[in-house]
Amino acid sequence: MNNSRAFTSSQWLQPHNLLKISVGVALLTIVLKTLAWWLTGSVGLLSDALESFVNLAGAMFALTMVTVAKRPADAEHPYGHHKAEYFSAGFEGVLVMGASLAIAWAALSRLWNPQPLEQLSWSLMLSLLSTVFNGLLAWVMLRSARQYRSMALAGDAKHLLTDVWTSVGVVIGLLAAAWTGWLWVDALVALVVAVHICVQGMQLIWQSSQGLMDQALDEPQRLQIDKLLDSYAQRSEGVIFDNVSSRQAGERSFVDLHMHVPGQWSVQRAAQLRSEIEAALLQAIPGLYARIEVLPVGMNTVSEVADGDAGVEFGQEATGAAQEGSRG
Repeated sequence: MNNSRAFTSSQWLQPHNLLKISVGVALLTIVLKTLAWWLTGSVGLLSDALESFVNLAGAMFALTMVTVAKRPADAEHPYGHHKAEYFSAGFEGVLVMGASLAIAWAALSRLWNPQPLEQLSWSLMLSLLSTVFNGLLAWVMLRSARQYRSMALAGDAKHLLTDVWTSVGVVIGLLAAAWTGWLWVDALVALVVAVHICVQGMQLIWQSSQGLMDQALDEPQRLQIDKLLDSYAQRSEGVIFDNVSSRQAGERSFVDLHMHVPGQWSVQRAAQLRSEIEAALLQAIPGLYARIEVLPVGMNTVSEVADGDAGVEFGQEATGAAQEGSRG
């Protein structure tokens, strides 16, 4: 019974399920914030409601990309579809920046033509209620994003947190306008909100671009890989590791490296050590796909030689030999 409950709980914490909940919460907050804006006429609450529409669009697109990322590898995408999640972060970034421009436009017009605010008590209660929903969901989503290493889920969670801080700023602006009587304070806070979410949008676009350009694993993970390889190099006399490179693709991580073994080793012995290291890397970093190329000590691949200073000479010699062979 307890196992089934744990299974059900873990199922709900998976990215695609949380994103479905995010869509529902976005619809609920749109209703609450739009009602709060309608009651008060506050441009700050209008900006908050507009950002909730962005949340809805972002959550729907993130859900689509997470679904695509789960597809298995095929003939046209032999490395899988994991990078689809980065499109979600970029898309949300563009939407956030577009919403910031709309908010700034509305705030500037209200700044030059302030309007009285009405029924603040109800509007504040509705705004704070939607903020609680977004805050709780964002907290759960961030925990799940770390567990499943989902870029799309992390992006949507950070977007929700931006919405939380935006709502807090709007509430402060409303209270300040009501307390001081300066109606322009509401519009000024809306402008600050616009700048804030524009910065968040640019950050999301930057993170998306880094993922699409095969960004390396985080430094702690790279250090963990280096430490593990050093331990095997010390235990296995004559074994050398080099050309270690890594990249991230959504929830999957990849590392490529060369393992140089003594020339007298049998193929079976080298293969057994390679399998052991692959299993150790996977245990150290869940979801890591390791590709280890086995070479004799002192030998490099053609691409390695070509990348070095001797690569040009090697290529010329190989080309000359090939031409002579074809003539013969």
